[in-house]
Amino acid sequence: MKLICIGRNYVKHIEELGNEKPESPIIFLKPDSALIKNNDPFYYPDFSTDIHYEVEILVKIKKVGKSIPANFAHKYYDEIGLGIDLTARDLQSKAKAKGLPWDLAKGFNGSAPISNFINKHPFNVQDLNFSLKLNSITVQSSNTSLMLWSIDEMIAYVSQYMTLKKGDILFTGTPEGVGPIKIGDQLEGFIESQNMFHFEIR
Repeated sequence: MKLICIGRNYVKHIEELGNEKPESPIIFLKPDSALIKNNDPFYYPDFSTDIHYEVEILVKIKKVGKSIPANFAHKYYDEIGLGIDLTARDLQSKAKAKGLPWDLAKGFNGSAPISNFINKHPFNVQDLNFSLKLNSITVQSSNTSLMLWSIDEMIAYVSQYMTLKKGDILFTGTPEGVGPIKIGDQLEGFIESQNMFHFEIR
């Protein structure tokens, strides 16, 4: 099972971090040890002092596929969810300054809290509202229509390079509003008005 993550998929998030708009999707992976489920807490590690939340719509792949045409990509997932790409921004900044990979900044233990998955069919996944609250205050709120690359386009792109397998999870990118967390914070995520997760930083 792979956690496949898309970077820089919302223009305003690209702008808030001062990054360049990419010509094609930026892909990185997280290990399965990054997963946190069932509203379990995230324990702040001692190797970073600047971990940021980045809320994202998730897609769970339901069957094996490679070189998938974009117009068939919708046949490869029935379930969506919500997750957070926790990022050790201090480690990432050091790696980027030296032109090194970000693996440790993105793939550390617990860096991928996720919700349960729900059926996509009541929703239009290309026009889906989602949001994140930090201590009951909304800090991120966006819509999938603002993605640079749609979910189906991302599935098609990734499948050109790596075979997608049943159970793989695609993190589809975060909108603007990312920021730091601290011990004692509460994070609560929503798809439309549906509460998807609520967990604590310890």
